Amino acid sequence: MLRLGNILLWMAAAILLCQARPNVKLNLQSSSGLRSDCAANVMRLSLDKALAVGNQLEVEAINGTKHILLTPSMAAQCGYSMESDPWGNTRIYTSLMGCFVDNKDDATFNIGLRLQMYGENPSDVVSHDVSQTCSYTRWASREILCDRNYMEVSHHMANLDAEAKGQTRDGKDEKLNANLEASGASQGIWKMTFYTPEPVAMVLQEAEQAGYAAKTTSSRLIMRSPYNTAETYSEDVAGVPMEVFRVSAYYMAPQGLNVVNLAAACPKGGVLFTEDMISWHVPRRVTPLLDGRITVSEMHMGINGQRLDRSQMAARGYTLSTTDFHIVVEIPVGSPDGYYKSHAPDYQYHITYFVEPMLEVLWREDDTQDDTRYKVLFPIMTPLMPQSPQIQDDTVPETRVFSVLLGTFLHDVELRNITFSTGVLTVEESNAKGFTVQEHSLANGSKSFSLQVPFDADVVLKHNPERLVTSYFLPLIFGLIVLPEETPFNLPVDLQASLQDIVLPIMAGTCDQNQFYISVTFGSHGSNFKAIVGPRELTAEMAEDYNFYENGTHLSLILPYTAKDAVFELLTAESVKSRIDLLLLDPTECHPNGTMTAVAVKVESTRNLKPSQLTLKDQSCTPQFSDDRFAYFSFSVDTCGTTRTFFDNYMMYENEIRLSYNNNKGAANTSPVDPDYRQTISCFYVVNETQTVAFSAKPRTYEPAAEIGTGQLMVQMRLAQDPSYELFYQAEDYPVVKYLQQPLYFEVELMHSTDPHLELIAENCWATLYEDRTSLPSWDIIVDSCENRNDSYATIFHPVVSDSRVLVPSHIKRFSVKMFTFTKDDEVLKDQIYVHCDAVICDTSSQADGSCRGQCVHPPGQSYSRPAGVKKERRSTDSTRQRQISSGAIILSNL
Repeated sequence: MLRLGNILLWMAAAILLCQARPNVKLNLQSSSGLRSDCAANVMRLSLDKALAVGNQLEVEAINGTKHILLTPSMAAQCGYSMESDPWGNTRIYTSLMGCFVDNKDDATFNIGLRLQMYGENPSDVVSHDVSQTCSYTRWASREILCDRNYMEVSHHMANLDAEAKGQTRDGKDEKLNANLEASGASQGIWKMTFYTPEPVAMVLQEAEQAGYAAKTTSSRLIMRSPYNTAETYSEDVAGVPMEVFRVSAYYMAPQGLNVVNLAAACPKGGVLFTEDMISWHVPRRVTPLLDGRITVSEMHMGINGQRLDRSQMAARGYTLSTTDFHIVVEIPVGSPDGYYKSHAPDYQYHITYFVEPMLEVLWREDDTQDDTRYKVLFPIMTPLMPQSPQIQDDTVPETRVFSVLLGTFLHDVELRNITFSTGVLTVEESNAKGFTVQEHSLANGSKSFSLQVPFDADVVLKHNPERLVTSYFLPLIFGLIVLPEETPFNLPVDLQASLQDIVLPIMAGTCDQNQFYISVTFGSHGSNFKAIVGPRELTAEMAEDYNFYENGTHLSLILPYTAKDAVFELLTAESVKSRIDLLLLDPTECHPNGTMTAVAVKVESTRNLKPSQLTLKDQSCTPQFSDDRFAYFSFSVDTCGTTRTFFDNYMMYENEIRLSYNNNKGAANTSPVDPDYRQTISCFYVVNETQTVAFSAKPRTYEPAAEIGTGQLMVQMRLAQDPSYELFYQAEDYPVVKYLQQPLYFEVELMHSTDPHLELIAENCWATLYEDRTSLPSWDIIVDSCENRNDSYATIFHPVVSDSRVLVPSHIKRFSVKMFTFTKDDEVLKDQIYVHCDAVICDTSSQADGSCRGQCVHPPGQSYSRPAGVKKERRSTDSTRQRQISSGAIILSNL
């Protein structure tokens, strides 16, 4: 395994379908967006997005007068592949040895393709026929092509004839030819034996039905296999997982029946990522293809199937180098030959970077002098990279407008709506309401969004933390989507600004011999206040008596000096001195954010009252402001002893302003001198409210399809030093020495994952005498996720709980067995054992995933063991679900 400090190992390989239906926008008048060229042993067709977005694409191979639809299985079998980005830029690759290529003496190749583009109306279809002639004569003795969805190997026939084995003549040709015809053989190929590594024999017709392709040309024998077929298998080469295809082909040559061994091995991983660099490692010696020493004569890298020269590589920052075990291609993340793509898993914004490098190596085998051209087309996508868009608050409070800028985003992100305190508005509705929503395109292709909202808009919340200061709040949730998938994600933003913008009312008064004349100029709150005339609140009846007048900016009162609410201060023989008091108070206010404000007034009945001593029910809640005449309170409805009551469609919050004293026992009561002071304040909120939300939908032009993504989940098995599972034996500690029947504490762990929906199951574990996990003798420790019931020293499973090391307990399984040895006729065969496990990774959130029933959960009565010494069957190589792991040697101590 490759080990580099602080680097994430990520196995990435894309398998792409030829019957893809990318989002494309059709140009019905032009096919200038189609370009084809020859890239050594493949033909490349590029479909520009000028012909793209919103339509469906089907690809057909032209074979003479026939048109063959390239379904995914047909494409992989016949040597076609396609890569399409989300914006409709598409590349279609055709092997020159493909099924439907017109081959002229293995030197000139005529390729024909028909592109069928369907619009929203099924009858709205436009066809483009593409033909390309490629010349290629630099054939190596053996050519191996690793494309996105298939492996192909071809061998020069002259070399094959020189290696001929089992030639049959002597009058048996007629019988052999009859067998060839009966088996459905074409071009002289009779049958094939696949090695998995166990041999599996098929005649040609059976192999073609299984998805393989085989044919001969004037000088070459070609075999092709899709990935992940039953007759391919995985093999680790220098730490890189490879998919291997081995076959012996029997074909008829002029000399008789020949058999030749063919093999292809293609990398399925070997990619390392840092924040800035992609490092692709390919084994320097692809051992499944080699028998002896080799000499590398050529080595090239390329992009999108096309070679790059040294100057092109240097300009892009690419490097091609070798180590003792690997050929290493390094590509900077963000190079111009790839592209970034937005994603929104769990409604969070992420990006990936996609690039499609190529590696081509030509080597010569020293003992045979045969040369091999090894070509790999290998799309790479980085792991998801979380992004934190910047929120730039450009608000200048004096302009009384909130201004915010969000960015940056890739060009495939669109702002769809904004959630305000009053509801959700689309971008169009927001602009129509007087808010300014704009999209800004940047020079590097990214974008940002801006929003401006006036302070006086109904979506802005207001609060007065101080007497003359207003705090403005604008809570927002920006609703964005990723195109073309229309995957949603949200970005919450809270804006706040404060202004000393409270203008208090201005009162003026005069009097003459008979009356008081009072005028009030409204302040910034308008007429939203209570008027206290003398000791009483101004009512409608009082207003009529006092000649009340209001015009929207002013009010006035005219009172006789003998009014009931006036106070006589001085009475002499010559005159009477009278006074009228006018007090303007803010009323109790109920704010949408759950804040209440209220004013308490000193009245004549509580002459000794100090407003600063007033509190709410919770005596720790005191006025935010007070003077000798009133006290101002502001508090949240879930504090200060506020109660809540439901009735009808309303919810009422209620509190009380009171004056309390403490007696000697600490209990609170009212003053024994002054009357009680209690002022109840209430706020009502609507509980049940119906809002109508309009929406529209249009029929889909194509069914959504999930993009195939692959990665590698790593599993390790370790031997703990004791049952605490805190200390483990390291690689340098092996072989580990143990006494007979001494417990061995094993831990199997899913590495580098925090997904709580994944669970690791120790499906099968067994011990062998030798390091080979398939060797005999063997003894089962765990069978079908349970202990071996035939073992007198049964396996014990240990619980796993969360701690500082274990974040997700379902990712770990622990079990112990007692140390034992293999014996025959009471003789110890060897003082060592090796322990192996097959671990399955399953999805607990999927009811269809039957493997996730848990560790040792089976229907009653089911058998859990197999006879000792029975060789394990070859297990699935599905790299997304199963992992094979083994321990080092454990030696029995004789002391």
